[in-house]
Amino acid sequence: MINISLYKGINQFGRAYKIMTEHDTHAPGSVDQTLIENMIKLCPETVDYLYTEYTPATVLYRKGARPTLERYIEKIDPGWSNEEERIEAIAQFTSDMQQRADTDIDSMVFGGTEEDIIARGSDWCTDVARVGCVLCQVENLPSRMVYLVDTEKAYHGHAIIEAFRSHVWGAVDCVANVIYRHPDGEPASTWDLTNNPHLIEAHYRGSSTYYTNPGQFRGAAVSNYFIWQREDYDYSVSRVNAYNRSVLNIAEKGWPGGLRWLHNEDSNG
Repeated sequence: MINISLYKGINQFGRAYKIMTEHDTHAPGSVDQTLIENMIKLCPETVDYLYTEYTPATVLYRKGARPTLERYIEKIDPGWSNEEERIEAIAQFTSDMQQRADTDIDSMVFGGTEEDIIARGSDWCTDVARVGCVLCQVENLPSRMVYLVDTEKAYHGHAIIEAFRSHVWGAVDCVANVIYRHPDGEPASTWDLTNNPHLIEAHYRGSSTYYTNPGQFRGAAVSNYFIWQREDYDYSVSRVNAYNRSVLNIAEKGWPGGLRWLHNEDSNG
């Protein structure tokens, strides 16, 4: 039996990404911070545990508990019985949230309940993925958060989800509207993608799928998030902090001088 605690937390992908995570723009103690702090690295030592024991394949959501989310589901799901069509509808809905997002740095808001995020729109991957995760659960599809890190590049983190259907976990990018599948149509898990780069490349559609590349899957971690445990989390909202403001400002300028760590996150001291 492996010691899972050795693979848990924000220090799994090196010093630079640990510092970046510590400066996450979500409110301290908020749901998004908590989920990242509890993430478990996906690697050969943990893969069996993460894909057999870690996440229950049963949804405990009770109808009527989140009526606003159920109304959204009613609009995007006309009654399909096919699980893949339900996943596709949810991914399209979450991807469309970008169109309503306020991209002005001074006006951006992060976190809050899933209802809050849907109402204001968002292109921030952790917020969008969390919405996708709970909408799947309202649809009685087990789901969980997945955090991706390109350990060879600066500031290359991304959040997606995995949804369970056909007795397997399949990765879904709720921002890019990408449902990862094998050539035969079966869902492809994050582990499948990590070990088979061609599966990732087959889903690339240009700039709209910027994070759909093998490099983004160099590091991955999984975190459980259940809609029926809402009372266990803090849903405070926040504004952009100074650390992320500096990154966003230079990103808007196209990274003059090249992509790099701005605050010596990758140094040894």
